[in-house]
Amino acid sequence: MAKKAKPSVDKIVKKVNKEFEKTSSQIEGLVNDALKQFDSLQQQIQDPVRKLLKEVDDLREREMKRFNDEFERRLNEFHELQSSILERLGVASKEAGNEVKKRTEEISQEAKTAAKKAAPKSSAKSGSKAAKSSAKKTPAKKTPAKKAPAKKPATGTAKAVDKSNLTLVKGIGPATAKKMKEAGITSIDQIANPSEADQEKLKAFSNIKGFSQFSTEAKKIV
Repeated sequence: MAKKAKPSVDKIVKKVNKEFEKTSSQIEGLVNDALKQFDSLQQQIQDPVRKLLKEVDDLREREMKRFNDEFERRLNEFHELQSSILERLGVASKEAGNEVKKRTEEISQEAKTAAKKAAPKSSAKSGSKAAKSSAKKTPAKKTPAKKAPAKKPATGTAKAVDKSNLTLVKGIGPATAKKMKEAGITSIDQIANPSEADQEKLKAFSNIKGFSQFSTEAKKIV
């Protein structure tokens, strides 16, 4: 019985070894197939990625070239504009210089002409004054007829006006008059016939209603 069992054990071991080898070869085949599929898949992935990277590089180069060309074009336009402005400024300055020179000559000529005209006028005026004085001397007693100065009461009344009372000017109230005096405008004359300094002082009251008529109204009082 023991002798018969021994061959059966060997057969079993051989069979197991054979099955193991068969299984190992199958597993190895599956592994090889998997590796091949992985290589194929990796190749399929790498090709589009490489293509995409190449397209990105090409696009970047094109955009850089376009940017450089545009920059060069704008720079050239700027240089042309700068040159044009400088040329115009040069021409403008020359024209302005010629205009100033021409205007100066015209003013000088006008001044000379006015001086020439002024000389005979003064002599004529002096002659007319002498004629008037001689004419006045002939009718000695016409002074009573010249009582036109009887209108002097009007001047007397004008002198009687208190020119320091700025409220007499239409449109100027007590508050405004006070502020004007504080600013240095103390007389109606300064409003009627303001000097340059008075004009500067009066500008502070330009926002008051009727300011544009202050001078006219003041002249009526003066």
